[in-house]
Amino acid sequence: MVTAPPRPDIAWHALSAEAATERLQSSPSGLSAGEAARRLAEHGPNRLPSAAPRSALRRFLGQFSNMLIHVMLASAVIVALLGHFIDAAVILGVVLVNAVVGFVQEGRAEQALNAIQDMLTPHASALRDGARRTVDAGDLVPGDIVLLEAGDRVPADLRLIRARGLRIEEAMLTGESVPAEKAVAAVAEEAPLGDRASIAFSGTLVAAGQATGLVVATGPATELGRISGMIGAVQTLATPLLRQMDIFARRLTFVILGVAALLFAFAWQLRGYAMGDAFLAVISVAVAAIPEGLPAVMTITLAIGVRRMAARRAIVRRLPAVETLGSVSVICSDKTGTLTRNEMMVAAVDTALGRFEVTGEGYAPEGAVTLEGERPAEAAQALLARLARASTLCNDAALREEAKDGWVVAGDPMEGALLAFAARAGVPAEAARLRFPRRDEIPFDSRHRFMATLHADHAGAFACVKGAPERLLGMCDRQRGEDADTPLDAAEWAGRAEALAASGLRVIAVAERAMPQGTTALAEADVEGGLTLLGLLGLIDPPREEAVAAVAECQAAGIRVKMITGDHAATAGAIARQVGLRGAGSVITGADLDTLDDAALRARAKESDVFARTSPEHKLRLVEALQADGAVVAMTGDGVNDAPALKRADVGVAMGQKGTEAAKEAAEMVLADDNFATIAAAVREGRTVFDNIQKVIAWTLPTNGGEALVVITAILLGLTLPLTPVQILWINMATASTLGLVLAFEVGEADLMRRPPRSPKDPLLSGLLVWRVVLVSVLFTLGTFAIFGLSQGRGLSLEASRTAAVNTIVVMEIAYLFSVRFERSTSFTWRGAMGTRPVLIGVGTVVLLQLAFTYLPPMQALFGTTALHPLWDGLPILAMGLVLMLVLEAEKLLRRRLTAQRG
Repeated sequence: MVTAPPRPDIAWHALSAEAATERLQSSPSGLSAGEAARRLAEHGPNRLPSAAPRSALRRFLGQFSNMLIHVMLASAVIVALLGHFIDAAVILGVVLVNAVVGFVQEGRAEQALNAIQDMLTPHASALRDGARRTVDAGDLVPGDIVLLEAGDRVPADLRLIRARGLRIEEAMLTGESVPAEKAVAAVAEEAPLGDRASIAFSGTLVAAGQATGLVVATGPATELGRISGMIGAVQTLATPLLRQMDIFARRLTFVILGVAALLFAFAWQLRGYAMGDAFLAVISVAVAAIPEGLPAVMTITLAIGVRRMAARRAIVRRLPAVETLGSVSVICSDKTGTLTRNEMMVAAVDTALGRFEVTGEGYAPEGAVTLEGERPAEAAQALLARLARASTLCNDAALREEAKDGWVVAGDPMEGALLAFAARAGVPAEAARLRFPRRDEIPFDSRHRFMATLHADHAGAFACVKGAPERLLGMCDRQRGEDADTPLDAAEWAGRAEALAASGLRVIAVAERAMPQGTTALAEADVEGGLTLLGLLGLIDPPREEAVAAVAECQAAGIRVKMITGDHAATAGAIARQVGLRGAGSVITGADLDTLDDAALRARAKESDVFARTSPEHKLRLVEALQADGAVVAMTGDGVNDAPALKRADVGVAMGQKGTEAAKEAAEMVLADDNFATIAAAVREGRTVFDNIQKVIAWTLPTNGGEALVVITAILLGLTLPLTPVQILWINMATASTLGLVLAFEVGEADLMRRPPRSPKDPLLSGLLVWRVVLVSVLFTLGTFAIFGLSQGRGLSLEASRTAAVNTIVVMEIAYLFSVRFERSTSFTWRGAMGTRPVLIGVGTVVLLQLAFTYLPPMQALFGTTALHPLWDGLPILAMGLVLMLVLEAEKLLRRRLTAQRG
């Protein structure tokens, strides 16, 4: 038997089972062993391709791709050319530490494809040569006949041939909270993924029932494989900080080289410097201007943010994601398990005596059932108890309390929700089942869409039935009232069911019927008519309480929260309203998105906040559309269907507890507690990190600029250099690793989550920072020359004058540190004066280093320094630091007032 490989454009769900079997030239008895082997050689194994990992060497060398790292390496070469090999080794050591930190943090390469591959079951039951055989799942081929039972993981994409009571958990692909009902009948060709009831998708889990299916796609051709290919094709974007740092480093390099070349020509040609002296002076400027410690300090700042987030149950897999969180302007969230608890709950009960409301959390028996906010009257309570009893008896699930996870359901989540409702209504499952033992049952089947059970006690026998409202209403002729049964108005109840469904609830009808005494068997004919309707149950996967507060906090911070789910539009809209999404009134479906071109999609993605019945392609397109509109996007999710969008987003956030390995590997951050509220905390931490990075830059560039301007001014004016290259290097090494680093430990300022998100288009070197560099550099130059000139005027040696100049710069750097810690408030407060523990440690360390630099003979010999008089030489130096801080605080106050006036 010869067959062509199945075309990927065939809509197998729209073909009848017979047509699909004929198309693949198979039969109900399966393939022969020989034909299966031939097809395996033709189509390849039923496995997904593995991602090609980068070698450890390539990953390590990749840490040196940053332009500022190149600047640091160049500075090490320059220092080595000066003969200061120890100093060059120190700079290279900083570069190496930076590379090692990045290598360790990013050591786990992209493994999303491998993670999905692990989801394929290793074995499957298939018909070969007419007999049932257990075969390696990797050996399945198109045309194989596969047998499924409850608990099996579907080994390939199957076109169902037979199905009985089949329900499959497809949340990993569709995002739906409850198992999908499957049937053999073909569906419309344009049906979305979640409505393709005739297909069992590879990697999904059989929750209940039995089935026989025809393999129509294997390996990369399956829906799971198609998502795998999307993940591999997704381009991971550089973070805003890395993009801006690269631009900044390039510009800084060109500026430094240009200034150095002009300065060399000026000193040699116009000032009459010898070529060697001119070269030495230019090297002094380069050493002063290059912020060689900045990348390392920035990396440490990010690492501190990682540690703080880990304490908040947010595990960051890649360092730059910390800063990116601070720039997030849109959070695209999955619904199931992210904004909701991923636990079904009965929220409303509609009866002939009114609508009851149910409170409680998850599957715990604690809670209450009220009627219009009050405890039900006796008649209503009796009807409620009857309904709860039927919900418990016509039920195969069980609830149990576990030490780690609390109350969990064994069985169907919706049936578990019915048991929790019954317990809250005062009907414990154990007692009801013990009193009314089950005699017979009719299992749920998608053909008749109901389940029925037979029970009896000393008073008589009765049947309990639950199922789809549209089915049960046709089986009922009466309804339970206050005192007796009354005739049923089917149209009225159909309207009630539609109203519940329109509010986002999944609706189940519950009925019962008295049976003759001694009945021991139950047939479909016994319950297809003559039932008494007890009521309708509306179930929902409720939102997390903490998610509501987190959404409000994010929206107050200017962050737009959007829900993107595979669930139905009504359910998505209901949850969106409950969690407080601003655009909850308008729900866009995947079918709507298919009609939009890229430009229209960008407009709808920006305006709308709720997207339902979406596929992996829809999620990916939405993320790309938002990014094209300039948004920095965080995407949350837990399923395989979320992985492509997680990888594409600026920050992918996976659920740690209920998330698939594929989602975790595609994400930059994993929430250990699956709590949306943790995202808000992570955003706060990300904003703190970016603030601290800005403070590090705002401290580093002006202090380096001040050192460089001192040398440039001396050359331009033909003055003696107040600093030597090795002394400048000492200042950089002694302060960058101490004073610059303490800013990484600063806590967030009070208005952190009341500011709008930072635009990714905002330059790293803002106008304010440029002004600060100019102002502080000039003040540093004036202060340094003032002390250097004062020392020379008092007759001190050149070595003593330079020693005083070096100490002046360090004191001014300490004073500037206290000023830059508070950008939006004054530093002249008790908190500002006392500093934090890292600030005090940093300042104390620098003071000890400067004392050693000034007074220890080995340091004097190495750096050309000499001892200073603590009183006559020290007081003017300390006064210069105080003057600097007064000037900067006055400038800060004036700037705030001008801003307030403009506002």
